[in-house]
Amino acid sequence: MKASTLVSTRSVTTKLLTTASVGALLLGLSATAQADNWRYAHEEYEGDVQDVFAYAFKEYIEENSDHTVQVYRFGELGESDDIMEQTQNGILQFVNQSPGFTGALIPEAQIFFIPYLLPTDEETVLTFFDESKAINEMFPELYAEQGLELLKMYPEGEMVVTTDEPISSPEDMDNKKIRTMTNPLLSETYDAFGATPTPLPWGEVYGGLQTGIIDGQENPIFWIESGGLYEVSPHLTFTGHGWFTTAMMANQDFYEGLSDEDKELVQEASNAAYDHTIEHIKGLADDALAKIQEASDEVTVTRLNEEQIQAFRERAPQVEEAFLEMTGDRGEELLQQFKADLEAVNSDS
Repeated sequence: MKASTLVSTRSVTTKLLTTASVGALLLGLSATAQADNWRYAHEEYEGDVQDVFAYAFKEYIEENSDHTVQVYRFGELGESDDIMEQTQNGILQFVNQSPGFTGALIPEAQIFFIPYLLPTDEETVLTFFDESKAINEMFPELYAEQGLELLKMYPEGEMVVTTDEPISSPEDMDNKKIRTMTNPLLSETYDAFGATPTPLPWGEVYGGLQTGIIDGQENPIFWIESGGLYEVSPHLTFTGHGWFTTAMMANQDFYEGLSDEDKELVQEASNAAYDHTIEHIKGLADDALAKIQEASDEVTVTRLNEEQIQAFRERAPQVEEAFLEMTGDRGEELLQQFKADLEAVNSDS
């Protein structure tokens, strides 16, 4: 997609939820009581990972019941904070949102932004998400405290940094304005890396890169490709510092009001969508990178070697300390379990 098209598309899709849209949704609230039409919003565009998950969920529900699921993509109901608010208020029944945005609501969810905590090996990461006690037992309790029924957490892809010039060391990050999600710990990460973290809503990222308001950003490679970010931020760096993670959840009052049969249906649909999505992301990064390189001669790709990675990794402990300061004893317990889960996965491999 051309830059001009992207700018106009993004500016339209990122408008806030209009009064008319809210009214239309509220008119359908009676469907919640009948549980026959469920509304599900996510943070990405058509064909992206969250969209793949949402439509796999929708397909399972509709093939195995009389219920229907209406999926809303990014921008159709506002930004990430808008769809979370709508879910907590019961306007939406389901939402897909990354810890990058729920971090303010659930501080412990920021654990995914401790750099170099998760490995970058795809097979290891996928096994960890399947088997982790921290993810599958501890996180649901944390989400429940905010009126959310956590149905699935899943990885989308390794994080890649894009900038206005090649990066290979923390010194190269000096004074670089790197866009971050509105997540305190992610800001700590880029501060530790030597950059100037700059929180910015997604709808302003493309234009910010284009005009020089920001010098770079981080995202999985498929999102860099689908969002056209390489057009205005062409230097890609694989720093090996983490994976983008997201979570699919339901309004807890809605979920608890379902019949046992429908609860089982929702759980089965979530499991089916998870399995389908995990298969989808295998090889997705390589395909997206190939598309980027075919589309642009200006793109450069830097994969840091172990020595270069170590220079960044040495700065990670201060981010871990910041996480513990933000989350206290519960954060420490979660972090210990995270590390134990990772050790168990590594010992089995």
